[in-house]
Parts: sequence; C-alpha cells; structure tokens
Amino acid sequence: MVSATTAVTNALEDPSRSSKISEASRVLNTMLTNYDNKLRPGIGVRPTVVKVEMFVRSLGPISIMDMEYTIDIVLHQSWYDERLRYNTTFDSFVLSGDMVSLVWVPDTFFKNSKNIADYKMSLPNQMVRIYGNGNVLYGFRMSIIARCSLHMLKFPMDSHSCPLSFSSFSYPVTELIYKLEHFNIEMDETNTWKLFQFDFTGMSNKTEVVSTPAGNYMVMTFFFNMSRQFGYIAVQNYVPSSVTTMLSWVSFWIQRDSAPARTSLGITSVLTMTTLGTISRKNFPRVSYITILDFYIAICFVFCFCALLEFAILNFLTYNYKKTHASPILRYPPVSSARARALARARARQQEEVFVCEVVTSEGNDGEEHVSCSLQELPSPSVPEPPRGRFSGCLKRFRKYFCMAPECEGFTWQKGRLRIHLFRLDNYSRVVFPLAFFFFNVIYWLVCLNL
Repeated sequence: MVSATTAVTNALEDPSRSSKISEASRVLNTMLTNYDNKLRPGIGVRPTVVKVEMFVRSLGPISIMDMEYTIDIVLHQSWYDERLRYNTTFDSFVLSGDMVSLVWVPDTFFKNSKNIADYKMSLPNQMVRIYGNGNVLYGFRMSIIARCSLHMLKFPMDSHSCPLSFSSFSYPVTELIYKLEHFNIEMDETNTWKLFQFDFTGMSNKTEVVSTPAGNYMVMTFFFNMSRQFGYIAVQNYVPSSVTTMLSWVSFWIQRDSAPARTSLGITSVLTMTTLGTISRKNFPRVSYITILDFYIAICFVFCFCALLEFAILNFLTYNYKKTHASPILRYPPVSSARARALARARARQQEEVFVCEVVTSEGNDGEEHVSCSLQELPSPSVPEPPRGRFSGCLKRFRKYFCMAPECEGFTWQKGRLRIHLFRLDNYSRVVFPLAFFFFNVIYWLVCLNL
C-alpha cells in the first residue's frame, strides 16, 4: 500500500516520467502489433546477416574418457530488422527474457554439443535490445557440453584444439549468414577455469559452408587450444617407472648364489612395471594405438625383464658348470694309514687284473700239453665320443666368443678374438644396463620434445 502511494505521488510530482512510460508503451505496441515473428528480416530480398560476439565465462573440465569438455558462454547476435525501426527520444528498448518470443531471433544451434543447460533463475538468462535504427541485439547465456576428438598419440605431451561449432538449423546460406566482424572474444579470468591438467594457449576461428542434403549452411567454429601440463604425468608415471627400472639393477650387486633374493627383486620389478602400465591406462580412452608414455613404460618393462633374464642365464650356466666339473666319487673311502692305502690300491689292482691261461701242445710224437698262465690288466672301458653334428658345430662357434672361467685362462685361448667371460655377466650388466637406459632416455626426450 505504501509502495503504490509512493508511485502515484512520484507520477504526480514528475509528469514527464508518466509521459515517457506512455510513449514507450505506445511505440512497442505500434512495432509489435503487425509484427510477424515467424518471418526473418529481408525475406525474399536479401539474406539476413547475423553478427556474432562471444564472451567465455569458464572453460573446463575436460573429460579424456568421454572426449568432451564443458564451456560456459554468453553469445550475442545482432542483425538489422527494418520492421522494428522507430523515431522517438528513446535510444533503445530492452525486452526481458519472457518477451524474446515476440520478435524474430536466429535459430542457432551448436553442432557438436552433447548437452546444453540454460541458466534460469526467476527468468531465463536472455534478453533482446531494439535500437531506433532497426538493429536488434539478442544475447543468452548457457553451459554447453561439447564433443572434442582428442588424438592421444603424443600423450602426455599432447596439445588439443577443441571446437565449438554453431549454425542455423533451418536457414541455408542463401537466407542467413553469420559474420564475426571483430575477432575479439572476451574472456573471464582464466585462473578460475577448471582445466586442471591443461593450459589454455589461445583461440582461433573458421567459417565455412557445409553441404547437406537439405542445402548449404554456413557454419562458424571457434577453436580453444590447450596443451597438457607435464608435471602431474611425470610424478605419476615417469618417475616411478624410471626408479623401478633402476631398482632392478640392484640384483647385479647381489651374489649370484643368492637366488631367492635376486629372483624376488626381479619378479617384483616386473610386476611393478606391469601395474604402472595398467594404472596409466585406467582413466584413458580405449584407443587402438600406443602413446609415447606407453612406449616408455614398455621399454622400462623390457629393462626389468632383461635384468631378471640375466640372472636366469647366469644361474643356469653356473649350475651346469658345477655339475660338469664336480669332484668324482671315490670308489673307496679315504684311510688314514699308508699301509691301508696301499692295500686299497692292491685290492683295486686285483679287481682290475685277471689271470689268463691257455693250453699249449708241444710239437713231436708225444704231443704233450702244457698250461701257460699270465696276469693281464682289464682294458679300460672306452668313453664314446660325442656325436659330431649340428649341435656340436653350434657349440664350437659359440665357444669362439664366450668362455667359462678356467677356459679363459692363458694366452692361447682364441687369440685375436673377443673374449666374454660368462661368469662376469654381473660386471658387464652393471655398466651396460645403466648406459643403455641413459642413451634411451636421451633419444626419447629429444624426439618427444621435437614432435
């Protein structure tokens, strides 16, 4: 009651205010009485030119799994409508959100959108401003979830350009044209954007005409360029992979007789690399190609597996060498006295010697027969020579370059050829593995940083 009394009092005290309200109502009624909002401006005469301006309020987050991103924008579209011209003292008329349907507006839709959320408090966040010369400004705010094809080959050093494309749904290029007069897209504070693993690097735009069965339509596209931050991936993947690979080399400093310790360390390293490879793909799209991160983890896995394989080879060679050169089992147990040892030798000789007797008939008429006996040693059993075939030839060629500990002693062993001591594999591995991993990292990072 007090508000109504105050409004009446103000109207009585300021008659010009009341006349302005009456004039504004009269102008709007005059413009909209015979106005058909179903027909575009310039129909049948010329195409309608719609000028576009965009204000980006926020960008992100970006979903790698779903290959989509979220963007919050305010889009302004302006065009000329001769039916809305007026000649009064007002510069413009602003229509609220519930009156937008009274005038014609472009049927703009976003081609790569998956979901659009309009902002509605008490009324939709949209407005129409009509100027006296017939220009119309239409603005609205919305949050868009749009598709963005992410090519992950260079992950985690990848850069992406996520598009936001819009076009008219029903008007072809002969009837409606989009125009970006000034490519000055305003942005809110980028430090409030939810990009997380990405850095915003800039924007670009493209306008093209797309042919469809329904006709040719003008499509305007804005590209939001982003590059991935490397710190998170380095901490989560690169550092653990490198440290695990280096830990697998600790087995080279453990004695080769400590099989349980070296085997446990090798298997643990291999399983850890397998887990890291699985975790790196946990929140990752199921692409058919490997990324540069997958390649790095795979090489680290190979290094860990080779460290385990090195011990398996060394253990196998050591076992077979000990078995071949083991001390023979004594036929008789050792005795303490010299006489006992002599008796043992005599007993062994008796077992190895036999009496051989033969009947000899003398010449002559009497034909006497004599028996002749002698002590003879049994022939030692011959050891069959190993078959000479393809295997013996391969073994012979193998021994040209590899040797065991006793065979490598002396100056006559394969003079002039490379000698690799198989029992010194650990010594070689302590140098070869770190050097190989170092050179791999140098080449890997030089190539990746120049992709």
